[in-house]
Amino acid sequence: MISHVLPTYNRAPLAFDRGEGAWAIATDGTRYLDLGSGIAVNVLGHAHPDLVAALTEQAGRIWHVSNLYQIPQQERLADLLVEATFADTVFFTNSGTEAAELAIKMVRRYWHDRGEDRTEILTFEGAFHGRSTGAIAAAGSEKMVKGFGPLMPGFRQLPWDDIEALSAAMGPHTAAVMLEPVQGEGGIRPMADADLRQIRALCDRTGALLVLDEVQCGMGRTGRLFTHEYAGIEPDIMMVAKGIGGGFPLGAVLATEEAASGMVAGTHGSTYGGNPLACAVGARVMQIVADDAFLAEVNRKAALFRQKLEGLVAAHPTVFEGVRGQGLMLGLKCRAAPADLVAAGYAQHILTVPAADSTLRLLPPLNIGDDEIAEAVARLDRAAASLDA
Repeated sequence: MISHVLPTYNRAPLAFDRGEGAWAIATDGTRYLDLGSGIAVNVLGHAHPDLVAALTEQAGRIWHVSNLYQIPQQERLADLLVEATFADTVFFTNSGTEAAELAIKMVRRYWHDRGEDRTEILTFEGAFHGRSTGAIAAAGSEKMVKGFGPLMPGFRQLPWDDIEALSAAMGPHTAAVMLEPVQGEGGIRPMADADLRQIRALCDRTGALLVLDEVQCGMGRTGRLFTHEYAGIEPDIMMVAKGIGGGFPLGAVLATEEAASGMVAGTHGSTYGGNPLACAVGARVMQIVADDAFLAEVNRKAALFRQKLEGLVAAHPTVFEGVRGQGLMLGLKCRAAPADLVAAGYAQHILTVPAADSTLRLLPPLNIGDDEIAEAVARLDRAAASLDA
């Protein structure tokens, strides 16, 4: 018989009752060092007191009113995002997938209102933009699209980080280029800053919009508030989610006034998106994570973690091939099956996340301590040793 919870996940036989910082505590009391952070969501770890306070205070006032009315908490978070980024305007969603859907609509509407037949959005192989029909059409991988056709038309996938192929593909019908500055599900693959600058220049030359998906790599994950800042560029549209809510479901689309010009009243909506609870938490996350001193600590910890991981790779050459990624969005390129490493990690009470391209993702809370980094590498060492054996 089918389970009462639709069986679309192969779930590990673990259930967690509570958490403290970088630790998730199972129902049997076992403490697990969490290097998954709910897949890059818990940027401040579990039960951060500031987020608990923000949520509790708001919960005692008002939870939900819908976007039929002004929402002061939403306006406050939008102000923080606009002040810290390229954006002029923000629409709040509940997830990254919803943000992707709006980004696609925004692009199409932009060109429609200009009377131009530009509907094709160029994406890259290995991308992940969510699991809605539009988002899987954008990514185009067989794993995600098989059995779900016919797909939404208007997307073309190009080889990852191939600027020549992108340049050749851009034409009079190109509406936008959409990409992740660091592919997460695709295997922790950063795009070179120089290539991001070239893509921005190509979009400027052809008029195409640049859409960045920073759902996984944004919100301080790579050591800047948003990863594209390293390249010194600005997108026209950006999708954000995961870390922005620190564990509370929240997403957003950030855009310039020009790119968002077609999205007038009635063109898009959300019943829950940007509700007072989510935005109260999101505003507190922004206040903490956008701080320069906090981001400097992320970079310091990232350098420490990467140094220790390089030693781990050297100690287990039959298990690991190398370290990749940026900031605290790190990946271990594996010779062994990443799923085997995840399982071996469970035995050592450490949580990691597999990805494509034979990669094990390490996505700790951004406020993980130095001692916890050392403990994480020690547990990964023991997990690798069990596979060596």
